[in-house]
Amino acid sequence: MKVRASIRSLARQPGSKVVRRRGHLYVINKSNPRLKTRQG
Repeated sequence: MKVRASIRSLARQPGSKVVRRRGHLYVINKSNPRLKTRQG
């Protein structure tokens, strides 16, 4: 799955993780929960 540029920029933030769950791509960040996104 292609990762959209807007999601990639969020994934570069400190503490961010890119996770695949049930066919969706998520960015989760424990230190800054506002950076949660999803693609797909």
